[in-house]
Amino acid sequence: MSEQIMINAVSRSELGSNRARNIRSGNMVPAVIYGNEKEFLNLNIPLNELTKASQNDLFFTQVLIIKVGDNDEKVVLKELQREPMKGKLLHADFMRVSRKTMLKVTIPFSFLNEDDCIGVKTEGGVVTKTMRDIEILCSAENIPEIIEVDVIELNLGDSIRLTDLSLPEGSEIPGLTEENDQMVVSVNAPKAEVEEEPLEDDAIGGDEDGEDVTDGASDEGSEESEDKEEASE
Repeated sequence: MSEQIMINAVSRSELGSNRARNIRSGNMVPAVIYGNEKEFLNLNIPLNELTKASQNDLFFTQVLIIKVGDNDEKVVLKELQREPMKGKLLHADFMRVSRKTMLKVTIPFSFLNEDDCIGVKTEGGVVTKTMRDIEILCSAENIPEIIEVDVIELNLGDSIRLTDLSLPEGSEIPGLTEENDQMVVSVNAPKAEVEEEPLEDDAIGGDEDGEDVTDGASDEGSEESEDKEEASE
């Protein structure tokens, strides 16, 4: 498990659209924390700190720690608002979580042993990935960073489906049944390459009168953003 992302913030009492503009002009991002049967907490987060955190993929799937004074808030990101054109961060919503909180999160697959796969190494097959990630339901305390899919034992023509996956303890794929099961990865025969046949000598050398055959030349063809008011405003 990688190191947990931690963000520093300060509580604020100023509310309203005009206040939010003033906050942003000071290189801060207005944010709110809610949930877990506690009061809304309005915050200011340094723009550079939130921007850096958002560049980490885990920011969008893992439990975060937001430090507000002497208190640590365990949260997950619910919404991140940006300017449509420049992408500058405008507002963030975070939801408190506890050990009992169950979350739906999208987790990427990590495919293992592709080069050593039996169907590739001994049968000349090609690994074909049909899914890159999957939404799972899991505890906030046990969110996986990746779901490993080991293809080493796959022969040519074999596949791994969603129902074949080994998920972390306490996790599940919501609504998965045999009827809506999907293929994740398979090993297939490579596509046959079509080789161009060589031209006949008379097609290259011109017509019977000795005049060159010339191909004809071909011509070449030639946001509005609105400030989001905090749920507590």
